[in-house]
Amino acid sequence: MDYIITTERLTKKYKKFTSVGNVSLHIRKGSIYGFLGPNGAGKSTTMKMLLGLTAPTRGSFIIDGMHFPKDRLSILREVGSFIESPSFYANLTGRENLDIIRKILGLPKSAVEDALELVGLSEFGGRLAKKYSLGMKQRLGLAGALLGRPPILILDEPTNGLDPSGIHEIRKLIKTLPALCDCTILISSHLLSEIELMADDIGILNHGRLLFEGSMDELRQNALHSGFAADNLEDMFLSMVEKDNALRKQEAHL
Repeated sequence: MDYIITTERLTKKYKKFTSVGNVSLHIRKGSIYGFLGPNGAGKSTTMKMLLGLTAPTRGSFIIDGMHFPKDRLSILREVGSFIESPSFYANLTGRENLDIIRKILGLPKSAVEDALELVGLSEFGGRLAKKYSLGMKQRLGLAGALLGRPPILILDEPTNGLDPSGIHEIRKLIKTLPALCDCTILISSHLLSEIELMADDIGILNHGRLLFEGSMDELRQNALHSGFAADNLEDMFLSMVEKDNALRKQEAHL
């Protein structure tokens, strides 16, 4: 199997609190990998470790054959990211905001127009960022991640706060990217119904612990074996989380 991202027992502790514990991920090249879990499960922390924004307490990871921390800068050049809600200079246009990122990355000027076109913002590139709707801001954030068409995208809840129409637009765009840009996508959400419509593979995290990793088909099989309807995976997901929470309470009392 051709994995472009692998983590080995990745762990992040803050004093006595374990945000991420012994997480081993296997992300296939060219796939959309859905990273699922309730709020506070450790998804954002894991993504920040992959981006070198916070150091692992222990464990390791490899991205496209490069090892952290030795190849940290080389890894960053290959990864486009959208972490939490991206912030922009309100009094600059969308195009000017992207141009700042482009200069930092040392990319040609054409990269800005290419990214605007990819996310459907070409005609709004000259509008001030403060006049963008929330959906347009999310698209601009994606355009920032897509500058230079990096082979890996790490997207942290890119549909957060959007209305159903905005969610549909962003989801449709993300689904086209692996074929369009020859990239691999790691995308997080706390909604299985959202991930189910996009992802090839899925990892389910709860309180920093990886409860499941596999293809969507394997998750459906898992649901059937556990007595759930395969057309309602949300129940399966919630049951896995509840079971893990109950197990944690037992462990805490021992």
